[in-house]
Amino acid sequence: MKKGQVLWSKEELFLVINLYCKLSFGKMHKRNPSIIEFSNLIGRTPSSVALKFGNFASFDPTLKERGIRGASNASKLDREIWDEFYFNWDEALIESEKLLAVKNHSTIEELNEIDFSFFPEEGIDKERLIKTRVNQAIFRNIILASYNNCCCITGIKNSELLIASHIVPWSVDEKNRLNPMNGVCLNALHDKAFDVGMITISADDYSVIISPKFKFSESPLAIVNYFNAYESKQITLPDKFLPSKEFLKKHNSFFEKRLN
Repeated sequence: MKKGQVLWSKEELFLVINLYCKLSFGKMHKRNPSIIEFSNLIGRTPSSVALKFGNFASFDPTLKERGIRGASNASKLDREIWDEFYFNWDEALIESEKLLAVKNHSTIEELNEIDFSFFPEEGIDKERLIKTRVNQAIFRNIILASYNNCCCITGIKNSELLIASHIVPWSVDEKNRLNPMNGVCLNALHDKAFDVGMITISADDYSVIISPKFKFSESPLAIVNYFNAYESKQITLPDKFLPSKEFLKKHNSFFEKRLN
């Protein structure tokens, strides 16, 4: 360690990996205004934060698969923090979000811009709804950042039309609700088709599979253009957090059952 250098704390690294999840890989540089603002918040330099992103990138299996190595000087604590997130996304992300709220003298709900207008005034139902909305907002931020705000099937980039789609549904797997490898970025139409098993993404090669129910002789032009045209084409892969093949296999099985 260089003279005068202050060791990173676990809390600081929790905050750094939180931002790592929410930024596109190409934006992880010291000139990014988000990184400059974050650096001021935690009392570090933008360069040091960018270097930490490089350390975490060295552990990211998606980047390794793309041939991106990341930094080579990650610490033991860096690895521990990465593993804490990678094997326990739901608890770790919420914990980091709470730390970020404290740093900003705010609340986790305010950070995620949760609208309370239609919530019950009090009680268990309100608490449950708030928790659900917060989780959904965090998951959406991570998935859209990983896919560069772009539908992985059609290339649509209008964020108002994009959905952070769970591969294994929210209601089915509580432990992986915030796991970014359990998500893909889809436009609203294809999200609905994915949700009901009319389309799926192959666990073998990430190609789009279309239900035979779309393939009849007099298919409307909309079906041909919006579904059949994408059959067998590989999705645009994220720059971080590649969709889990384990989760995709489960969705492929769900798709097969829907054919009957």
